Amino acid sequence: MSIALEADRLTKTYGAVRALDDFSLSIPAGGVFGVLGPNGAGKSTLFRIALGLVRPTEGSARLFGAPAGDIAALRKVGAMIETPRYPPSLTARDVLKMLALESGAKNADIDGWLERVGIAQAADRSTSGYSVGMKQRLGLAAAFFTKPELVILDEPTSGMDPAGIQEIRALIVDLARREGVTVILASHQLDEVRRVCDRVAILSKGKVVAEGGVAELTAGEARLRITVASPIAPVLTVLGERGVADGADAVLADIRRGDAPELIRALVTAGVEIVEARWREADLEGVYLKTLEAAAPLSEGAA
Repeated sequence: MSIALEADRLTKTYGAVRALDDFSLSIPAGGVFGVLGPNGAGKSTLFRIALGLVRPTEGSARLFGAPAGDIAALRKVGAMIETPRYPPSLTARDVLKMLALESGAKNADIDGWLERVGIAQAADRSTSGYSVGMKQRLGLAAAFFTKPELVILDEPTSGMDPAGIQEIRALIVDLARREGVTVILASHQLDEVRRVCDRVAILSKGKVVAEGGVAELTAGEARLRITVASPIAPVLTVLGERGVADGADAVLADIRRGDAPELIRALVTAGVEIVEARWREADLEGVYLKTLEAAAPLSEGAA
């Protein structure tokens, strides 16, 4: 398997702060990989080291097998790290022309990409008048238009409205699935991550605390939601520690799917009036929060 980005025991300190702490991660080429974590978890630091913008205190990072910062490897990469900024005198078309010259990209489809990210109508306006969402769209065009093999995106839909988020989500999926671009995505929008990512890593205080496929991480987390017309107290009694109230008329049962028929029979025998029993699949947000909560005691030494 080809590895797009590999971090080997990376540590990065800023004074007393450890942005990355003995951090190791391998991200395969192909598909969309999500890097999740709260502010200060080390996501942006990882990206900056991979792009050669920051040097690690210890350890190493490699892009496509080459040391981080290698010029040949960087020519295969597009990136948008945090909110992009542009010289106020330049238009969107100027920005892409300048980047095309600097990167040596020939026959870059500037107009096509301005259209694809939804700012073609503002291509010749000064970027000083762009909204945050429009600047994000231009940043995406700048990351993609040179036809890179790998694109690193840090909060790509920040400042966008729901329609814009949906458009960019579709663009990322299209690039990864149909055009073979590897995308590494950091986002606080967990629904966005769930919809577009194949695999994710969860970071906490500079460490990887969980990694795997989205389906793999959420497997086994489904719970049975039982809605009743009668009081929920008998349901909680039958379930014991396996049950928790979910509002005034429902209980979430932490049971295996094969145990559901026996539980329903037990509740009916106990006189419970069941209105509905439906499996609630785990969401990535719940797994994410549970993982961070479990990891907190393990990472107290990291700042």
